[in-house]
Amino acid sequence: MAQKITSENFQALVNTGKPIMLDFWATWCGPCRMVGPVIEELAKEYEGKAIIGKCDIEEDEELPQRFGIRNIPTILFIKNGEVVDKQVGAAGRAVFEDKLKAIL
Repeated sequence: MAQKITSENFQALVNTGKPIMLDFWATWCGPCRMVGPVIEELAKEYEGKAIIGKCDIEEDEELPQRFGIRNIPTILFIKNGEVVDKQVGAAGRAVFEDKLKAIL
């Protein structure tokens, strides 16, 4: 299952040294709901290799602000605490998986 990522636990997750795939979303966002199942599948498949999680922009305003998130869904690919790639808007599973593999 995708991990809940917040401004409180983000630094601890970065400190694990694992790459992070972070989905910024909201419950009212249609494209976010389309991407959700893909995020969950990848979270299961890459468990132990990468941290795959979601940040609800309605529950945590600080983390989206820190990354300048203006549109959702926005999925960030983070390695060593730095954003190395991102996907804005819904996309197919292959797009997310290719970007994830690139940071492993």
